[in-house]
Amino acid sequence: MPTVEVGELVDGDFLLDVREDDEWQAGHAEGALHIPISEFVARYGELTEAAPQDGRVNVICRSGGRSAQVTMYLVQQGIDAVNVDGGMQVWAAAGRPVVDNKGQSGFVL
Repeated sequence: MPTVEVGELVDGDFLLDVREDDEWQAGHAEGALHIPISEFVARYGELTEAAPQDGRVNVICRSGGRSAQVTMYLVQQGIDAVNVDGGMQVWAAAGRPVVDNKGQSGFVL
């Protein structure tokens, strides 16, 4: 499983959040693309349109389980994708900003 540590990510890296809507609304990484795992296959085209052509897709969820599933799917499709180790829990614990749907300070649900 290709993985990346939260500390290795820099501003501008493409981030795909696959958590469900209630989790996203409570708090997410600013600038991330949100496609819930439950809708991922149907909305796959949104990812291919938004993802950088020659860049990596960093996939994140709450703790790393769901994002691992999506990462494996993307790798099978030939996309350079990695699972963000520890997910949003580690993201928040590392002091990375978490915002809610209104751009205010959020939290990991």
